[in-house]
Amino acid sequence: MANSFFVLAGWLIDGTGKPPVQKVLFEVKDGNIASLDKYTGTEPDMAHLLDLSDCTLIPGLIDSHVHLFMSGTSNQAVRQNQLDSPFGKMKEIISRHLYQQLSHGVVAVRDGGDYAGHALRYKLQCLSLKPLPILIKSAGLAWHAPGRYGRLIGRPPLQWLSLAQAISQCEKNNDHVKIVNSGLNSLTEFGKVTRPQFSREELSAAVKTAKRFGLKTMVHANGVLPVKQAIEAGCHTIEHGFFMGKDNLKRLAEAGIIWVPTAFTMQAYYQSLGKGSVEKDMALRNLEHQLEQISLAMSYGVCIAVGSDCGSLGVHHGSSVKEELGLLIRAGMPLEEAIKCATLNGARALGLQGQTGSLTIGMPATFVAVKADPPGLYEAMGSPEKIFIRGEQWKKDHDDRQLYDLL
Repeated sequence: MANSFFVLAGWLIDGTGKPPVQKVLFEVKDGNIASLDKYTGTEPDMAHLLDLSDCTLIPGLIDSHVHLFMSGTSNQAVRQNQLDSPFGKMKEIISRHLYQQLSHGVVAVRDGGDYAGHALRYKLQCLSLKPLPILIKSAGLAWHAPGRYGRLIGRPPLQWLSLAQAISQCEKNNDHVKIVNSGLNSLTEFGKVTRPQFSREELSAAVKTAKRFGLKTMVHANGVLPVKQAIEAGCHTIEHGFFMGKDNLKRLAEAGIIWVPTAFTMQAYYQSLGKGSVEKDMALRNLEHQLEQISLAMSYGVCIAVGSDCGSLGVHHGSSVKEELGLLIRAGMPLEEAIKCATLNGARALGLQGQTGSLTIGMPATFVAVKADPPGLYEAMGSPEKIFIRGEQWKKDHDDRQLYDLL
């Protein structure tokens, strides 16, 4: 596109939570939005007009919880291959997953860790060689307590070190710190929770240490006590938060801590498991309970960010952001608020304010055009008409499509 051009949007959802606006004309200059006005019927120079009057425009989407080293496939041989792959092979796998994200209009992701720090190494070493216009924030390796859940995404502190000491001594190439403070949700016993992995004092010291190095903390926590401790420790985001309860939801709102519910993980389990199994029924119950918590969170004013937890079973890169959005809407969230959770709130979770998240004057022209009106937006989101990043259209390359097909 030209250095300066106009865009005519049929409808605009700007990411701030405002309702859709019909017929909007905005100018893009040097990759940023220079003006934004209601369309009056007077068209600018047609040579510099991008006519998207049959589309709804939204900001580029953000997935606030991903695991780039794994795909959502149910093929166990493939999943094991990904767990065993050296970095030379992992580069191709991660590139494929990033391509899938971009193909669905996802322009930024926050990685929650992997056992070897592959995603962080990819960001540091490979993006300049295989340039993809997607922003990556990576934890590297997560932290978990010795003998507790988290081996696939991280490591425990060395035996003679506290969690805070371990964070202090590790390399600081990571963008944030990921801490695991509970186990997984049970698929056999409804509402069963695990004890916290760290004490409140350990978490508080870890969060303070991370802050000293300019790093925010994302905490995996399910159940009342693990979440309560993470909130009291001053973490930046709560990941998952199943069965955290009303009081913790109120605490989140009061503290201004972001919640990333990852509800689609349970729907994906439900869709993947065999009929009549206890696990299938339990996944559905877990999902329904999480939707109830999301509804309560909205009434309390909790800041929610969309995170898919892609890489989990049945949770595919890119497409699962739409699925998570759909569950927010199912919980009673208006469309424009759900879009905010996947854009502006995601930018806040990733520390990308001012770089992406809204379509307002002065912001980069990073947007997704979907060929539908707002009532039909959700159904059509899986196949964006156009994707622009900082004023440049991103186009799928035929050879890349072959390389990045889902495993």
